[in-house]
This record gives sequence, C-alpha cells and structure tokens, in this order.
Amino acid sequence: MASRKKCLILGLTVFLWVELYAQNEEQNVTCRLLRKFNLTGYVEAANHSMVIGGLFPIHSRTIPTNDSDEEPVSAMCEGFNFRGFRWMKTMIHTIKEINGRKDILPNHTLGYQIFDTCFSVSKAMETALVFLTGQEENKPNFRNSTGKYLVGIIGSGGSSLSVAASRILGLYYMPQVGYTSSCSILSDKFQFPSFYRSIPSDKIQSEAMVNLIKHFGWVWVGAIAADDDYGKYGVKSFREKMESANLCVAFSETIPKVYSNEKMQKAVKAVKSSTAKVIVLFTTDIDLSPFVLEVVHHNITDRTWIASEAWITSALVAKPEYFPYFGGTIGFAIPRSVIPGLKEFLYDIHPSKDPKDVLTIEFWQTAFNCTWPNSTVPYNVDHRVNMTGKEDRLYAMSNQLCTGEEKLEDLKNTYLDTSQLRITNNVKQAVYLMAYALDRLSNCDLLEEYSNSTACSHIPDFEPREMLPYFKKLKITTHDGTEIELDNNGDIENGYYDILNWHLGNAGEVAFVKVGEYKFTSSKYELVLPKNSSLFWNTESSMLPDSVCTKLCAPGTRKGVRQGQPICCFDCIPCADGYVSEKQGQRECDPCGEDDWSNAEKSKCVPKLVEFLAYEEALGFTLVILSIFGAIVVFAVTIVYVIHRHTPLVKANDRELSFLIQMSLGITVLSSMLFIGKPSNWTCMARQVTLALGFCLCLSSTLGKTISLFFAYRISKSKTRLISMHPVFRKLIVLFCVVGEIGVCAAYLVLEPPRMFKNIESQNVKIIFECNEGSIEFLCAIFGFDVFLALLCFLTTFVARKLPDNYYEGKCITFGMLVFFIVWISFVPAYLSTKGKFKVAVEIFAILASSYGLLGCIFLPKCFIILLRPKRNTDETVGGRVPTVDRSIQLTSASVSSELNSTTVSTVLDE
Repeated sequence: MASRKKCLILGLTVFLWVELYAQNEEQNVTCRLLRKFNLTGYVEAANHSMVIGGLFPIHSRTIPTNDSDEEPVSAMCEGFNFRGFRWMKTMIHTIKEINGRKDILPNHTLGYQIFDTCFSVSKAMETALVFLTGQEENKPNFRNSTGKYLVGIIGSGGSSLSVAASRILGLYYMPQVGYTSSCSILSDKFQFPSFYRSIPSDKIQSEAMVNLIKHFGWVWVGAIAADDDYGKYGVKSFREKMESANLCVAFSETIPKVYSNEKMQKAVKAVKSSTAKVIVLFTTDIDLSPFVLEVVHHNITDRTWIASEAWITSALVAKPEYFPYFGGTIGFAIPRSVIPGLKEFLYDIHPSKDPKDVLTIEFWQTAFNCTWPNSTVPYNVDHRVNMTGKEDRLYAMSNQLCTGEEKLEDLKNTYLDTSQLRITNNVKQAVYLMAYALDRLSNCDLLEEYSNSTACSHIPDFEPREMLPYFKKLKITTHDGTEIELDNNGDIENGYYDILNWHLGNAGEVAFVKVGEYKFTSSKYELVLPKNSSLFWNTESSMLPDSVCTKLCAPGTRKGVRQGQPICCFDCIPCADGYVSEKQGQRECDPCGEDDWSNAEKSKCVPKLVEFLAYEEALGFTLVILSIFGAIVVFAVTIVYVIHRHTPLVKANDRELSFLIQMSLGITVLSSMLFIGKPSNWTCMARQVTLALGFCLCLSSTLGKTISLFFAYRISKSKTRLISMHPVFRKLIVLFCVVGEIGVCAAYLVLEPPRMFKNIESQNVKIIFECNEGSIEFLCAIFGFDVFLALLCFLTTFVARKLPDNYYEGKCITFGMLVFFIVWISFVPAYLSTKGKFKVAVEIFAILASSYGLLGCIFLPKCFIILLRPKRNTDETVGGRVPTVDRSIQLTSASVSSELNSTTVSTVLDE
C-alpha cells in the first residue's frame, strides 16, 4: 500500500508539472522529471506515421517495498504472466496484419509502443502519464518518446487498471479501447469520455449469471469478489439483478489485492459456514490464485463455482490438482476464435534475436527454468505470502544456464495454448476497432449528427478528441465473420457468451466443455442450454446441486416470511381451506374454483361433493316408497268408492267431491317425488306448482263439504225450513278456487319462475343443488291461498262439529284440518333450521304427513264401515226422512234424501 501511495504521489506530481508548464509557457520555464519510471515493453515507431499504445499485464504484481521516508521510486515487477505476454504479442501481430492490408488505412501504417502494467494500478498510472508526456519531453504534445503521433491506447488489461488509466487519459480525450475491462462503471461517458471496449459490460454478464441461476433453480447463492473496481462493481450489479429476480445473496466477501490473512480467512469461513452450495466468483485469475490455495488448504469441496469471464479459462486456476475443489465450475466466457497465423507468430520468439529484449529473455528463463547467459534480467522470484502468513519463495534461482536450444514445442503453458483464444481475440478486435475508427477519420466518415458540427480531420494533424465521434456506432466484421457494433456508450451492442463447464479430460487435464450460450442484443437476451448437454457437477451424487436457505415448501404449503431475514429464508405454512399449492416452493396458495375445494393435503383442487336428495340413498328411497305407498292407498280408497258408489255412505255428502279429494291427495303424495333427485329447472317449476294446485283442489273440495255441514248445523239449530244448497254451487266453489290458484301459479311461472342453482355458500366442501324459488311473494301468495282455504275448512267444520250423526264426518274433517295445521306449523321451524338434502326431506315429510293425515281422517272411517261394517251402510243408518214438525228428532249430518215433499226437508247434504 505504501508503494502504491508513493507511485500515486509521483504520478500526481507529474500531472501538476504538466499543468504548471502550461501556465508558465510564456516565461519559457523549462521543467524536467527528476527520475524516470521503471517501465518495460516494446516499441516500433520508425517509418510509421502514427503509433498505437498498448497496456498489458505481462507481470502479475509489483515487488513490495518497505515503507520509509525516502523519495518514492518506481516499483519493480515480478510474476511473469504468460497469458498477458500472449495478449501483447497478439497486438503486435494484429498491427502487422493491418499494415499489410490495402482496404484499411491504405496510405498510412501503424506503429506501436507497449508497456507492462504489472497488473497494478500504480504501473497503469505511470504508463498513462508516460503516454501523455513521455519521459524526456517537457510538455504533453501527444508525441511521446517515439516522436510519433499517439492516436490511442489499447488496454489496460483489467477493469481497475483501465479505470485508473482512463481517468488520466480521459482528461485529454485520448481514445482508449479495452479488451478485458468489463466493469460497468466504464460505460459512464461523463467519467470516462474516451473509453471504448471490445468486451461486453458486466451488466450483461451479471444478468447472464442471474438467468443461469434461475435456470437451475438456485435461490441462495454466495458471492466473492476481488477488492477492486472489477469485483466491487461486478458484485454490485449482480446483487441488484438478484434482488430484482427475488433471489438471495447468502454472503458477499472480498479477496484482498494485497494478501491479508485475516480478510482471506473471513472469505474462506463464509464459504465453509454458509448453506449456499453455489458461489459466484467475480475476480481475475491472478487475484483468485491465493484464494484457490486457501480452498485447497481447508479442503472445501462439494461447492459449485460460477465463474466470470476473467478466470473461466485461466490455466492458472484450471489445474488438475485443483479439480477436486473446482471441478464442475460453470461460467461465461468470451467466444472462442481461431486467429490465422497467430500460432506461428507466437513460436517466432528467441532471446538471441535481441539481447536488449528483457521481456523475451524473462519469458525464456521462466518457461524453461534456466538462466540466460550474461543476462542482467532477474529470474522470476515470487514474494507472495502463503496461507500460513509467512513469506514463501515459490520459485528459486536456477543454477542451470539456458542453451538457446530449448524447444518451444516441448512447452505446455498458457502462452502457446491457442485452443482457447478468447480474450486474445478481444485484443485483436480492440486493435481493429482503433484502426477502423482511424480509417473512418481518414475518409471523414462521420455520422449525420456530427457531420454539420465537426470539420473533417486529417492524419496525422488532428487532436485526440476529434477521433471520438468516429467510434460512435462503429460497426466492423471480424476475420471469423462476427459483427461487432459499439453503442453510444462505447459498449458492445450485441453478441454472446459461451457457457463453459469444467470437465476432467482423458489425459487428466481440465477441459472447458461448451454446454450452452447466452445471446444478447440491446433489447433482449436468450439463454440457450440444450437439455442433452453433458454437465458435470462436483457433488457427491454428481447431480445438480441444491442451493437454498430453506428447502422448498412441499405442495400444500406456502412460504411464510421470516422477519428480518432474506426472502429465501422462510417457514412453510399450510394453505388455508379452499386454497392449494400444487408445486413446490409456491409463495402464495392459489384459490380453488367455485366448484372445487382443497383436498386434505391442500395440494390439489378436487370437485366439491355434490349434495341433493338422491333416489339411490336410503332416505330418498324411503320417501319414494312412502310416496308410492300413499298413492296406492289413495288408489285403493278410490277403488273402494267406485265399487260402492251406489251405497248410502258413498252417496252421502257429495260423491263427486269425495272423488276430487281423492284425486288431489294422489297428486300431492306423488308430487313429493318431484323433490327427490338432482334438481333441474323444470322440476323446480313443477314441484311447487303441482303441490300448490294439489292442495288447492283438495282443500277447495273439502270446503265444499264443510259449507254443506255448516248449513246443516244452522238448520238443526234454528229448526226452521231452509232451502238447501244446490250441488252445483259446491262445485262452483271448487272451480273458482282452482282457477284462481292456476292464475297465480301461471303468473309466478312467467314472471319470476324458480330455477335450479348451486349453493356453494352453505357448506365449503359441498355444492348443494337446490331450487331458487324465485319470487318469495308469489310463493307466499299461492301457498297462502291454500292456508286460507284450510282455515275456512277448519272454521266451518269446527262450528258444525256438534252435528249429531251416525258418521261424524264433520269431526273427521276437523281432525284432518288440525293434523294439516300441526304438520305445517311444525314444518316451518324444522325447514328453516336444516340445510341441504335434509331441508328437502323435511318438506317431503310435511307433504306426506299432511296428505296421509287428510286421507286417514276423512276416508279411513268410511272405508272401515264400507268394508268391515256393511250393516251400518244403509239408508236407515246413514240418514232418512225426518218430520219437520217433530222437534224431538234431531237432523243428522248424513241424512240424505233425493225426494222433497211437504213433510220433509232435504238436508243440505243432498247429492
């Protein structure tokens, strides 16, 4: 940290010197740097009109220096990075390729000046200042130590390095194209106005990770990031995407840039103690290496790692000895490509070609573990601190001298591995983006929005800011046919990631197996993971890992939020009645339809039990038997009356009315069967109307009889001669009553008829099929009329109950009416207190009881006499002529005579 602080102070000193010179230019003040930055790299500028700068992490870190009060010095680098060295060689190869083409910059050639950033912010700052000022010049004229015009920078190798360099380069609007800097903050044109890149932004990668997590059903995921801009902004975007998808981050830890045992152990502890089995690693391979050693040291297995593009194909991590811990890693990688001629160019390297090429000599020494003769280049010594907290030199100085006869074909390292050219291909694309922007500038190919406000520039006489409009909506086609287009923020507008899975190859090496793709455009995305893709999971069962805070709630339960905890940690609460959850892990229970209800497990909606008084059940069958039996009894009584129709007892008191009463009672007992079975619209309309008309006919006919009895009683009381009621009048009473009832019933059926409806409110688990009676007013009217007739019958017979008679018909009708009233008065509370099919059964019972009561009270005594006491069925017994003047002889209610003379009076009971 002290070294970085000193380097930053030095960098700021240089920057202030530049500004000071600009202010004192008129006084001709000359300022020079007191000492130079310690930089290494490559330069080729002679015979070229322009130079492209390059920043690459050829080393992986700077050598720590002791904190002291001495003047700050530029740090040395260590840890040769074969991968970064290949990237740098790719830039040189691409520039040579462009210079050999005639369709791009035909009148100009490009040179290069490349520096090593050592994968450190301090070196990135130093190189950015050197590009602007040079180490010998005294003003920023964009003609650095090469003496050629600097048109732009390729680099700086990592997001943190690009952020640091771009903050300086952006002040002068120096174009910068990143090849592996995916940090989302670099899209901010206010902070980084001149930064562009050939790699997608981490916003896209974060969304891709979340979609991958959703695809596999993971909800509880850990996150570890490098302690730099790449890691912090990457995890920040990832957490935002997770929250918007209702997924949870179990923990979020950082890997320190400068080794700290305390911070490293904190990250390792989070991994070991968390129930999250899936962990996202947003870091570069260089920063990840110490953490990998810790994972191996603590023997942490049974974890699935989601890799960012910065380390998914890194040979530094993908080693066979690490496979038991990191096997099955799945992540996103930049699309792989084959670069023609690159492999041969990479092999064309040897220290003997240029004794001053210190990077090539260091490459040779590190690759073959030898020391180049007569070289001052130090051997690669690693001063990192291991997990024990003690310094450990991982590489020792070799006493073996290099012969120069070593063969590159025998090497197996990242530099010569061209099977996974991903970031390497991005380097090539970044150089081409710079070249095509220059080509557009040379042709003045401006967008329409800039054509009227910006004058055409000429190579090489232009300022860096004049080149920026040519990057807007820049669209190129690469050597493999891929189209690349930049948006207004300098980001890739469309493309795709390869989804890779780590397998163990046949030779024991780690194989990067492509299992899918993540395609994206400016408006949509598509995750492509074939079902038959062979995924390897580093679990005990080799099956898809399960990463949850709480196991998914079983069907029949829902998630209940735990206060103060993430939404992925919950309790499983049973669904309420009428609600179900058919799938695992449902947040809410779904209501069942009105015809359905939840089963006992609350996992499925099942049809509600249908309830109505069915013929098949015992109660319904019993009532049907009673109805049929009642009809048979009525029919039997009618047969008896028909057979004995000429007997005095049958002829007494209007034989036709007796037959009407019998017929009506047959109708009422049979109408009860309309109440049994599944209701329908027609049965709902028929049953009440039929019942009402049946009772109306019965009671009106009975009323005809009772009026006759009433008049007979009045005659016997007054002992005066009275004209008898003609039988026609009795029948007219029946006719008027029935016609009136039919009229009301017809209006009822036309205006507001009853309808069948499903009652789902009375009982939750049942659907009660019943009749909606429509208008209660009409229903009260039709049955109220029947009650009125019954009341008239009762009153008239009650008055005439003391009429002497050998057959007490008046008393029988009185008892019949009493039974009728008792039954229906008892029916009302019983009907209102029951539900469902029992409600219908109560009504049927009331119908049958009242019908049986009338039948028994009116006709049973007569049938008893007709069948069992025929001697009493005579004119003398039933009735006869009685002299009017003889007041000692009382009139009988059954006296019947068809002959009227002056000495007798025909009773009102004549036929």
